[in-house]
Amino acid sequence: MRTVLVSMPFMSPDLPSIQLGLLKAIGEQQGFEVQTLHANLDFAARIGAGYYRTLANSRGPLIGDWLFSVAAFGTEAPDPDGGLLDACAVELSHLAEHGAEHESGSRDGLRRIRDHEVPALLDALVGGYPWHEVQVVGFTCTFQQTVASVALARRLKQHYPQLVTVFGGASFDGEMGRELVRSVECVDLSVSGEADTAFPALLGALAAGTDPAAVPGVIRRQADGQLVATAPAPPRDSLDELPVPDYHEYFERAGQLGLLPASPRDQVWLPFESARGCWWGEKHHCTFCGLNGTTMRFRAKSPPRVLAELAELARRHRSFRFEAVDNILDPRYLTELFPALAGQAAGYQFFYEVKANLTRDQLRALAQGGVTHLQPGLESLSSQVLRLMDKGVRAAQNVNLLRWARYYGLDVAWSVLWGFPGETADDYAGQAAAAPHLVHLQPPEGSGRIRLERFSPLHAEPHRFGVKSCEPERSYRYVYPERLDLDRVAYFFDYGLDDALPESAYDPLRTALGAWGEAWNRAPQPSLTYRSAPGFLQIYDNRYPERSGAYTFEGSLSEIYLACCDRPVTAAGLRNRLRRPPPDGFIEAALAEFHRRGLVFRDENLTVALALPAVSGR
Repeated sequence: MRTVLVSMPFMSPDLPSIQLGLLKAIGEQQGFEVQTLHANLDFAARIGAGYYRTLANSRGPLIGDWLFSVAAFGTEAPDPDGGLLDACAVELSHLAEHGAEHESGSRDGLRRIRDHEVPALLDALVGGYPWHEVQVVGFTCTFQQTVASVALARRLKQHYPQLVTVFGGASFDGEMGRELVRSVECVDLSVSGEADTAFPALLGALAAGTDPAAVPGVIRRQADGQLVATAPAPPRDSLDELPVPDYHEYFERAGQLGLLPASPRDQVWLPFESARGCWWGEKHHCTFCGLNGTTMRFRAKSPPRVLAELAELARRHRSFRFEAVDNILDPRYLTELFPALAGQAAGYQFFYEVKANLTRDQLRALAQGGVTHLQPGLESLSSQVLRLMDKGVRAAQNVNLLRWARYYGLDVAWSVLWGFPGETADDYAGQAAAAPHLVHLQPPEGSGRIRLERFSPLHAEPHRFGVKSCEPERSYRYVYPERLDLDRVAYFFDYGLDDALPESAYDPLRTALGAWGEAWNRAPQPSLTYRSAPGFLQIYDNRYPERSGAYTFEGSLSEIYLACCDRPVTAAGLRNRLRRPPPDGFIEAALAEFHRRGLVFRDENLTVALALPAVSGR
């Protein structure tokens, strides 16, 4: 069963698809001929890699799916006249800014891409590949890839009706996949959940002429329109048995299209997988998170297996940069994997998603092991809002992570979210008041209202959280034909809350975060550092150019401040750390004064110093 696995727009052009790379390796391990096709690269080359990235990174209205809607659904496409571009003009205004050079982001420019560039891409893909030699074509669907994949599948079916089309990925998990198989004619089969076992078993069934829907996780449509499906198998326990992903085709294609230089390749971050699921989500599912869908259970590769895979990927593809696709770091790696990497001194660089309660020592271990970029799930500087999220972390811990991440040179991707049931205006006023004292730390990349996602507790239990008027995000109706049940297809939903705050409640925080970002971009960057000797402390405050200077503290005051530097502490904990207990009320008065001067972050009963050591101790 010769098979081609396709990644359509709008997957990022800057890294290969781990879905394609892994399934290719699994299929070949089982004796099937499997090839990959990063067709997203062709579209990036066609419309310009820079503007393609803008579209791929766009959040909000489904502009990527809309661009392929007419090609996918023909006369059934609901928006041939471009109503989405008017209805969502404000949300899409950033596209015009980024596409100004070629006017590709204007209303006419987007219609030109839809009406000319998309058909030209599909013609080139259909005519430029030996599809007559292929029996199965598979599509991975995440990142607004669904409609582009349907568009190519429709074209292929018109020219090669014998082709079997198989769809999978996050967009086909649960009832989303069932509805798309039911209602989209060119979708022959879908795989729901993890495809490691289902994919080769499906190819085996097709080769043997048996019913592929007997394979766990596979869905097909009968002639009468009814679905035949087998429940997915339990998620794989041992990830060590998986092969190393194969990315050769990505590099060849990107080079041919002029998207990558032939050498060196070390600017490409290679996706790798060391764990699946979320160990925190198994215990406390964050209220707004829809990740993992039906496969929350946490599993991780052994550290020796990870080390071997990294070495193999580096040898194969000539890059030492790695992007972990894990939703959360396995805590075991802090003591077993990263110390081993530090000992190897291999020169690897890593991106990892982590939980934000990491300590200074743990962040040092990550940095020494090669981690340079973190996404810590840091979404608020209010402990009350974090409790509403069920994050299991305090605001002081978030601030402490930002402190030591800067000290150890770790780039942190984070944001501030709002719109949670039960929040108050004071929750955001407090963050706005704290932000000016944090300008020496990396600011958030963005801020805004949470999106209601399928599989999240907010979506699964709306009445528990006071969620009302929940319906598919409005751009879906500009993309999919009316005969599809959008309640079953949608991943994002518009919603209201019983006690929603007015948008004006967030304005002070928006302003403060904007000022933080501007301060961070100054040259030189703001800083707040300290040097100390026994009984003596100096803090150098260069956060604000108009009032830079130094603070000097001696005796108990210096001890109190230094005792807050490593991690957040309570007043009682501080008292236990001091050599000589001060008079009653002295510690609270000292912390209040430090706070007045913006030298500490206070979080209910916790306090953490904001200054960092002036001398690196890596």
